[in-house]
Amino acid sequence: MNDTPPRLPAPPPRPGAAPASRFPPPAAPRTATKAQRTGLLVGLGAALLFCLWLFQGILTPFVLAAVIAYFLDPLATRLTRIGIRRSLGAFSLIFLLMAVGLAAMLLLYPLILAQIGILVQRLPTYVAGLGTLLRDGLLRLEEALGPDMMDQRLRDMAVNQAGSMLSWIVTAATRLIGGGFALFQVFTLVVVVPVVAFYLLRDWPVMLGRVESWLPRKNAAVMRQLARDTDRVLSAWLRGQLLCCAALGVFYAVALQLVGLELGLTIGLMAGILTFIPYVGSLTGFASAVLLAMGQFGTWNEVMMVVAIFIVGQTIEGYVIYPYLLGDRVELHAVWVIFALFAGGVAFGFLGVLLAVPMAAALGVVARYWLRRYLESPLYLDPPRTGM
Repeated sequence: MNDTPPRLPAPPPRPGAAPASRFPPPAAPRTATKAQRTGLLVGLGAALLFCLWLFQGILTPFVLAAVIAYFLDPLATRLTRIGIRRSLGAFSLIFLLMAVGLAAMLLLYPLILAQIGILVQRLPTYVAGLGTLLRDGLLRLEEALGPDMMDQRLRDMAVNQAGSMLSWIVTAATRLIGGGFALFQVFTLVVVVPVVAFYLLRDWPVMLGRVESWLPRKNAAVMRQLARDTDRVLSAWLRGQLLCCAALGVFYAVALQLVGLELGLTIGLMAGILTFIPYVGSLTGFASAVLLAMGQFGTWNEVMMVVAIFIVGQTIEGYVIYPYLLGDRVELHAVWVIFALFAGGVAFGFLGVLLAVPMAAALGVVARYWLRRYLESPLYLDPPRTGM
C-alpha cells in the first residue's frame, strides 16, 4: 500500500510573469572596480609608512640584514646551481662576511684611533702651519693685485676661518670615529644582523615566490616586469658603488700615506666610504686632505701632490670604473640619489638612508614606465588644433 500523498499540480503562472527556468541564474561577474584598486594601493602605502614611522627605532638591523641578503643572493644562487644546499651556502657566505668585517675592524680601527690621537695632539701645530701658509699666499696675492684688493683685515679673517675649519674637521672626525659604535650597538651588529641575514638569504627564493603569488592577476605581468627592472637598476648601482668605494678608498689611503700625510689612511678610507653619496665623499675627502696637508707640510708642493691624487681618483672613477665595468646599466641620476639619501635621512635617520636608494630605484622605474605609457597615449599623440 502506497502512503505517499498525491503530488499537487503546480500553480499557474501569474499574468505577465516570466516563465520559470530549469537552471539557476548565472553568477554576476566578480571584477574589481577602479575605486577598489585605488583603495588597495593607498591602504598598502599608508600602512607601510605607518609601520616605518612606528617601528623605525628597531627596523635598522632588519633592513641592514635585508640589504646583505639581497647583495649575497646571486652568490648563493650560484652555489646552489653547483650542488651546494641553499642553507649551507647561505651560512658560508654570512660567516665569510662576518670574518672579513671582524678582521677589518680589528686591523683598521685601532690604527685609525691612533692616527686620530696623533692629530689631536698636533692640531695646534697644524693650525699654525696652515695660518702661515695662507698668510704667505695672501701676501703674494696682495703684491700681485695691489693693497686695494687685499688688506690686513681680510688676510686675518681668511687665516682665522681656515684654522676654525680645520679644527671643526678634526673634532667631527674624532667624534664620528670614536663614537661609531653608538650608531650600531655591538649586540645588534654582531648577533641580530648576521642571524636575520642568514634566514633571509636562505629563504630568499621562497619569499619572492610567495610575494609573487600575492600579486593581482590582472597586473601581475606588468608588476613582475617592473620588479625585474628595479632589480636590474638597483643591483647595477650597488655593484658600481661597491667597486667605487673599495677602489677609491684603497687608492686614496695608500696614495696619501705615500705622500706622507699623517692622517692619510683615515681620510682616504672615509673618502672611499662616503663615495656612495655621489660627489659628496670625494669633495669631503679632498677638502679635509688639502687642509691637513697645508697644516702639516707648510709648502705648496706637497699640497699640490694631494690635489693631484684626488684628480687621479676622480679620473679613475669617471673613465675606468663606470664606463668599462658598468657601462650604461646604472640608470640612477646622481642628483636623484643625493636627494633620496638626504630625504630618507631627514625622515627616518639611518633607516631612511638604507631605504633611500631602493625606493629611488623603484620610483625611477615606475616613472619611466608611466612616461612610456604617456608617450604612447592620445594625451601625447593627439594632433594639435588647427583653428580656433
